[in-house]
Amino acid sequence: MNGGLIMRTKTAQCVLDDLDQAVAAVIFGVDGVIVDTTRASAAAWKSVLDPFLRSYAQVHRTAYVPFDVRADYLRYMRRRPQLDGVRDFLASRAITLPYDDLRALAVRHEEFFLGEVRKHGVSPVASTVSLVLKLHRCGASTAAVSEQCCGSELLRRAGVAEMFDVLLDGLDTPGTALPARPDARLFREAAVRLGTSPRRTAVIEASPSGVAAARCGGFGAVIGVDPAGGASRLGEHGADLVIADTSELPLHERRVA
Repeated sequence: MNGGLIMRTKTAQCVLDDLDQAVAAVIFGVDGVIVDTTRASAAAWKSVLDPFLRSYAQVHRTAYVPFDVRADYLRYMRRRPQLDGVRDFLASRAITLPYDDLRALAVRHEEFFLGEVRKHGVSPVASTVSLVLKLHRCGASTAAVSEQCCGSELLRRAGVAEMFDVLLDGLDTPGTALPARPDARLFREAAVRLGTSPRRTAVIEASPSGVAAARCGGFGAVIGVDPAGGASRLGEHGADLVIADTSELPLHERRVA
C-alpha cells in the first residue's frame, strides 16, 4: 500500500475542507469514535466501586453513597485515563488511596468491563461506519488504534474489525516499546503500518490525551469528537477541529487532474 495522495481509484482524493488539508489515510481512536462503550464502562465501574465504597463507609463510619452511573461516570470517568478518573472520583468523596490500590481498582474495572461487553455486546457508532465506507470509496486507507488490550476485541464484537486496513491495540505493546496509554508513538506506528507519513494522515480521537498525542505526532489533521460539546477542552489539547459526531466531518471528493 503506498502512502501517496493518488487514491486507489486513481480518480479521487479525500479532502478535509475546513482544515484545507488533503489526507491519504485516517487513524481512528476506538473508544468513543468507532465503538460506544459508555454503558459497559459505567456498569463496570459501578460493579467495582460500590462494594469498595460500602466497605469504606463501614470501616470509617461514614455515609455510603453509591457510584452514579450517569453523573459520576460522565464527570470523572468518561474518556479519561482510568487511574486519573478513579483518583478524582474518590477525591470527590474525600478518599485518597496509594497508587497500587488505585491500580487494583482499574484492573478490576477491566475485568468487569470485558464481562459486560461479552455478555451484552457493544455497538458501533453508525456515523463512523459510514465515514469509513466513504473513505474507502475515495481510496483512503484507515486504521483503528486503542491503547487497551481489548481494543481489537471491541471492534470484533461490534462487527467492524474487518473494515480497517490496520488494527493496533495494547496486545501489540509487548516487545514494541509502545506505551500503554495514548501516545504519539501509537499513532506513528499505525501510520507506518498504513504506509503513510504523519503529515498525510488525519487522526480522529475522542479523548483529550489522544488528541494531544496526535498533535505531538505531527499529524496533518487532528479532529476531536465530543458529543457533549467540549470543543474548548479538546481544542486546548491540540484539535484542529472539534465535532459532535463524525457525520459532521466536511468530506468530499475532488477529481485529480
